[in-house]
Amino acid sequence: MATLEITKDNFKETVGKDGIVVLDWWATWCGPCRAFAPVFEKTSELHKDIAFGKIDTDAQPDLSGAFQIRSIPTLMVFRDGILLFEQPGALPQAALEDLIKQVRALNMDDVKREVEEQRKAKGSAPEA
Repeated sequence: MATLEITKDNFKETVGKDGIVVLDWWATWCGPCRAFAPVFEKTSELHKDIAFGKIDTDAQPDLSGAFQIRSIPTLMVFRDGILLFEQPGALPQAALEDLIKQVRALNMDDVKREVEEQRKAKGSAPEA
């Protein structure tokens, strides 16, 4: 699967679907972002069953603000619509592969149960 350009128009649709979604928040002027881009692209080619998306923080200021992106590159990983990982900074290839391996190994029934318990503890209603 090719790397997707993520915008405010396709963000919810992309991260809300079943499966794993890896997002790279970046900007054209960012040296570390440009250095991380080949690692991100290579990893996307190795994992065709995962959606890889790039969000240009300059072109998508509303999204960047909503997620309080203060440092780029920032990497986010969602699975089945749940944010599991968020970290600023570029990852080396081996670390990104290890992260994907860990996300694949998660029992999502347990994760969903834990998320629901946290929502109940905060007194908020579950999302539809």
